[in-house]
Amino acid sequence: MRTDDAEFDRLVEPLRRELHAHCYRLLGSAHDADDALQDALLRAWRGMDRFEGRSSMRTWLYTIATRTCLDIAEARGKRALPMDLGPSSERVVLEHAPLTEVAWLGPYPDGPETRYERREAIELAFVAALQHLPGNQRAALVLFDVLGFSAAEIASTMDTSVAAVNSALQRARAIVAEKVAPSGEQPKLDDTRTREIAAGFASALERGDADALVALLTEDVTWSMPPLAQWYSGIEAVTGFAVEVPLGRCPSWRTEVVTANGQPAVACYLGEAADAVHHPWSITVLSLRDDRIRDITSFLDADLFARFGLPPAKP
Repeated sequence: MRTDDAEFDRLVEPLRRELHAHCYRLLGSAHDADDALQDALLRAWRGMDRFEGRSSMRTWLYTIATRTCLDIAEARGKRALPMDLGPSSERVVLEHAPLTEVAWLGPYPDGPETRYERREAIELAFVAALQHLPGNQRAALVLFDVLGFSAAEIASTMDTSVAAVNSALQRARAIVAEKVAPSGEQPKLDDTRTREIAAGFASALERGDADALVALLTEDVTWSMPPLAQWYSGIEAVTGFAVEVPLGRCPSWRTEVVTANGQPAVACYLGEAADAVHHPWSITVLSLRDDRIRDITSFLDADLFARFGLPPAKP
């Protein structure tokens, strides 16, 4: 007998959030993850009569979601960050326009589905590195290293052999290792300390305090601002940009500390004056190393604020 809507929702609901996070990892966009999950669950609903229980409901749904994501990734292409497009800018660039033809990587709002034992599984650098992999390697790495599926289960999911899965894993790990710092270099800070660092960054921005902001940065810090192609690398270039643009040319900031991709982040609102209404400007994700900020990624997209549950303006 066909499963009714209520029964299907009961079976799927406990897995919905983690499936959405899985789709985000594979696609690099929360919006694309919305589309993928909706499509995957529709496929699952239509195929429920064919679910024979030889695998768990979770494995079956991950199979459908993974195949759906690979279809979407093939059609839409990979997501990018500014550093994927070209070298950093040595001097401050004031005249620039967003690159609307580029499919940009996006941030992911934190929730219960992102609180993994291995938090780096959702971090921005890891998701960005995944975008450099072919679809089969991307899926194999996530399913095996993040979700703990066996090579045999992955082979079934991807309709291939165990040998092919192991080969894909080997190649994928080599590429990701080139682009993501080893786990030993990742911050081992508690949530309180990471929030303090984010709050320090936010406060320095609001006060226009260049010295306080720069004191939070590593020597090899980067600052990028998708959808702008320009990005800055190294303390000198980043300091020059910070002093010239956000601290020099932007009249007034209001901020709110949030989390994104399992990392500290700051929602930045820009106003024409301190006593004016401040409007959404960027979700700025901070990647840390040893109690300092190693990468600043400011996603200049006001539409992100609603996804993060943030107010549409600050007084």
